[in-house]
Amino acid sequence: MKTTGMFTSEHENWETPQDLFDKLDHMFSFELDVCASPENAKVSKYYTKQQNSLSLPWSRRNWMNPPYGRTIGEWCCKASEVADGGGLTVALLPARVDTKWFHDYCTRWHVVFLRGRLKFRLPDGKTGSAPFPSMIVYFGIPR
Repeated sequence: MKTTGMFTSEHENWETPQDLFDKLDHMFSFELDVCASPENAKVSKYYTKQQNSLSLPWSRRNWMNPPYGRTIGEWCCKASEVADGGGLTVALLPARVDTKWFHDYCTRWHVVFLRGRLKFRLPDGKTGSAPFPSMIVYFGIPR
């Protein structure tokens, strides 16, 4: 049984709030949503879980709202590698500043901590406030 607390949740797929995405897309004109499903894709070109985005090439301007489970570090690693190659990946992530992946991949890039708790829509259609704080990491824009 999973417990729900400040930094845990029962779900790893949190759909990006549309208003937040629209503001960021207006600034960056994303070319690819690297973590999507047909139901929640934010960009017309997207990779699904079955396509395994981690093994595919990413575009120059990417949107990333990865699964918030144990593989989140792999997503941040790939975003950092794409940034090192000249690309930009803007990521919505849980603000877990005590984790290895945060220190290994996020701290060298521009990070914005979001005030309050975001309201997400889950795959089952329910909505509610996230049980964790969130941040935007601009992989490709140095801090």
